[in-house]
Amino acid sequence: MKQKFIPVTGPSITEKEVEYVAMATRDGWNQNYKKYIDLFEKKFSKYVQRKYALATSSCTAALHLAFLSLDLKKGDEVIVPNITWIASVEPLYWMGVKPVFADIDEKTWCINLKDIVRKITKKTKAILIVDLYGSMPDIDKILEIAKKYNLKIIEDAAEAIGCEYKNKKAGSFGDVSCFSFHGSKTLTTGEGGMLLTDNVAIFEKAKYYYDHCKDSKKIFWNLGVGYKYKMSNLQAACGLAQLERVKTLTTKKRQIFGWYKKGLSKINGLQLNVEPKNTKNTYWMVTVVFNKKYNVNKEELVEAFAKFNIQARPFFYPLSSLPAINENANTPVSFDISERAINLPCGFNITKENVDYVCKSLLKILKI
Repeated sequence: MKQKFIPVTGPSITEKEVEYVAMATRDGWNQNYKKYIDLFEKKFSKYVQRKYALATSSCTAALHLAFLSLDLKKGDEVIVPNITWIASVEPLYWMGVKPVFADIDEKTWCINLKDIVRKITKKTKAILIVDLYGSMPDIDKILEIAKKYNLKIIEDAAEAIGCEYKNKKAGSFGDVSCFSFHGSKTLTTGEGGMLLTDNVAIFEKAKYYYDHCKDSKKIFWNLGVGYKYKMSNLQAACGLAQLERVKTLTTKKRQIFGWYKKGLSKINGLQLNVEPKNTKNTYWMVTVVFNKKYNVNKEELVEAFAKFNIQARPFFYPLSSLPAINENANTPVSFDISERAINLPCGFNITKENVDYVCKSLLKILKI
C-alpha cells in the first residue's frame, strides 16, 4: 500500500478551537468587536510575562510596528542574522533602514555574538535576534553588547512559542518582541501575530501606527499615514483556545523531536536542533544538518523525500543570497549550513509510525 502523504507542518485543531470561533462568530460584533482580541492580548502577555501586547494581522506587521516604534530612520543600520525568513527584515527595506547581515552560530543557528560586534558601526541602532526553528542564542551576552553600544534589541520569536532562556519565555527579551501565529506555527490563528513590550511608549507608538494613525478622541481624524495591521475577533478566539492548550502543543512538539532523535541516532554525521544549557527548545521545526561526507544538496534531498510521499523543506537560504536582496555578506557558516540542511515533517498530525517511515526513507536516500 502506498504511503499516505506526510506534510511538513500542520496545526492541532480541536473542538475547543471550533467552539471558541463559533462563539466569536455569534457574539463578537458591535460593542463586542474587540472582546476576543482584548482577551487574547491580555492572556498572551501574561503567558510571556510582558506588560503590553498588541495582536496584529501577521508577524511581519508586528515586526514593522516594532521597527517603527523604535524610531528607526532612513540610513540607520540594524544587525540581523543572515539566516531567517525574509519577513524578519522586509520592513527595514520599506523604511529605508539597512539590514547588516551577521553570521550564525554553527550549533544554535542563531546570530553569532562575535560577528555582531564586528558588524557594529556608527550607524548601528539595533540588533535583531531570531529564535530560529525554536532555538535561542545567549541572550545575556547579547544584552551586554546592546548595553555597551547603546543599541535596541528586537526579538523575533515567531518560531519559538514556549521556548525558554534561563526559565524566561521566548518573547520576553529586549525592547520589543514579536510572534507569528501562521498556520504552520505551533500556536496558530490561521494568520496573525503579536507585538509585546514592557515599554509603554513603544506600545503606544505601535498602537498608533497599526490602525491608520487615528486620533483617539476624534472619529475619522487621522494624524498621520499609518497601516491596517489589526487582528480579527475570529482569529483571536482561535488563538485563545490554542493558548489554553499551549503546554499540550509544546509538549507534543518535544515528543515529535524525541522520536526523530531516537530514530536517527544510528546515522553518524547528523546534527539535529540543539538545546544548550539554560535553554528549553520547543522544536518548531525538526531540522537536520548533514555532515559534508554525505555530499548532499538540500534541494535534491527535498526532491528525494517527495518520491517517498514525504514533504520536507529546505533550510532557509542566506538572506543576502536571495534575488530580492542580492548583497555580498561575509557569513561563511550561514552559506555552509544552508546548503546541507533540511526540515523534516513535524506537523501535529504526524505519528510515531510516520516518523519511523521518514527515518527509514532517509536511510534509503543516503544508501546506508
